[in-house]
Amino acid sequence: MQTGRIIKVSGPLVMAENMSDASIQDICQVGELGVIGEIIEMRGDVASIQVYEETTGIGPGEPVVTTGEALSVELAPGLISEMFDGIQRPLDTFAEVTDSNFLSRGVQIPALDRTKKWLFEPVVSVGDEVLAGDIVGLVQETKVIPHKIMVPFGVRGTVKEIKQGEFTIEEIVYIIETETGEKEFTMMQKWPVRRSRPILEKLNPDVPLLTGQRVIDTFFPVTKGGAAAVPGPFGAGKTVVQHQIAKWADVDLVVYVGCGERGNEMTDVLNEFPELIDPSTGESVMERTVLIANTSNMPVAAREASIYTGITIAEYFRDMGYSVAIMADSTSRWAEALREMSGRLEEMPGDEGYPAYLGSRLAEYYERAGQVVALGKDHRKGSITAISAVSPSGGDISEPVTQNTLRVVKVFWGLDATLAQKRHFPSINWLQSYSLYDSEVGKYLDQELQVDWSEMVMEGMRILQEESQLEEIVRLVGIDSLSDKDRLTLEVAKSIREDYLQQNAFDDVDTFTSREKQYKMLRLILTFFKEGQTALTLGAYLTEIMTGTVGLRDQIARSKYIPEEQIDRLDGLVDDIKLTLKQIVADGGITHD
Repeated sequence: MQTGRIIKVSGPLVMAENMSDASIQDICQVGELGVIGEIIEMRGDVASIQVYEETTGIGPGEPVVTTGEALSVELAPGLISEMFDGIQRPLDTFAEVTDSNFLSRGVQIPALDRTKKWLFEPVVSVGDEVLAGDIVGLVQETKVIPHKIMVPFGVRGTVKEIKQGEFTIEEIVYIIETETGEKEFTMMQKWPVRRSRPILEKLNPDVPLLTGQRVIDTFFPVTKGGAAAVPGPFGAGKTVVQHQIAKWADVDLVVYVGCGERGNEMTDVLNEFPELIDPSTGESVMERTVLIANTSNMPVAAREASIYTGITIAEYFRDMGYSVAIMADSTSRWAEALREMSGRLEEMPGDEGYPAYLGSRLAEYYERAGQVVALGKDHRKGSITAISAVSPSGGDISEPVTQNTLRVVKVFWGLDATLAQKRHFPSINWLQSYSLYDSEVGKYLDQELQVDWSEMVMEGMRILQEESQLEEIVRLVGIDSLSDKDRLTLEVAKSIREDYLQQNAFDDVDTFTSREKQYKMLRLILTFFKEGQTALTLGAYLTEIMTGTVGLRDQIARSKYIPEEQIDRLDGLVDDIKLTLKQIVADGGITHD
């Protein structure tokens, strides 16, 4: 520990002298109040400290004490269902201790409950050889997540003693005989947030993440272990898209980071999530969720740390062999915190005032996502899928944060203000968005569902792109200039947009669509298109087809509201479409088999 003296305070940046023995990334207690800060720059014996709490009232001459430790998170049972701030202070406990709804300064509270006892069940025996990452015991933390207690990084040896029963996270539960002697271990590990946790191997992500959102799963899929960005202007529905994925994605655990967003959005999460039932487990989604809140009215420096806190917790559960999704809402606010600190450090600004290292910091964060083989003898596979909202000013995606994000992520869900104004949600623009996982996901689903999924997706996208070209012609010379075939394409494209891509997040049935139902719904629309084209070729008129299929098209439109347990009804509708269109052709005097 070293004690220095404050010489300058500039918002969340404090400069202190006599700090020659301190190191970059050391945590400090700043001022008489002992607020928490982190050293981000050293010049001679002067340290620049990023303070994670309000600095009002702190002035030159006050002491600064370094702890000699980097900003770390506590990893142990008690993480799930909890809500932390950007530096892992539990907000419920904080409110109880301070008797206030606001963050009081200088209050030191442990991140995890030290008094609660957890039932520890050992899975190794005395005399077993263990390596870093091996699982030594289980704690049933929530009804759906068994918390696996792992041997910490850098430890190898023989189990000398292992206990069974109820313990707090600070009590000794096992002892390992290492080359350097006996070492005692509790259920808790600490890990510095800015360092990624070690792994054995990084794998190519190939298993698609099911989100239940049709536009995403069908046209712009993301894989487990992939990275996706959701840029869009204010009011386009970024937060709702992330909420939907957090609620319905087929992952074991969700880490939701509210980074610099409005407080009412985190309030929505807190109110909604406990009431939502996870379809795969039948339990509340909070049983598999960790929340990190650093809203726009909370200290700006902690916003920068919140992303790292979230990804470190995600890595810990990934190492247990779980698939984890981390939602960051939004990385633009995180980048604004970087810009503010960079400006106060008087660094040379890059594009739009952001620091020159913005791109490398973003890449560093997204690189921590992925599908991996974790440490340990059993070669567990785990994954982190990173899905981040980006809030470009005025919806301009050419700004630095969006562009630097798009360089490292492989999925771009571009939200469109025009679609949002037309009340088309999710307002993901199908002509601008892309997914570089398309071919892998297509192959995987063709085998998994034993259907022509990738072919159907390509056909659906071709129709939407053709609609865009035809609309140009319609604007120039009017719809009467189009052939019946082109007008049928416009009608089917409208059906894809309104009956398939448009989805109501607040409707009990439409909020989530299984992959089987997505296939059946898309097949209905494409069957109508194919049969309609055949009928036109055989001499039917478009007006006859549209008049004769009003009831069928109405049923296609309502198919999104058919509950999952009744989706077999859609198979019969495919046969009805074929029969009806054959009948229309027959009534016109031409038959075909």
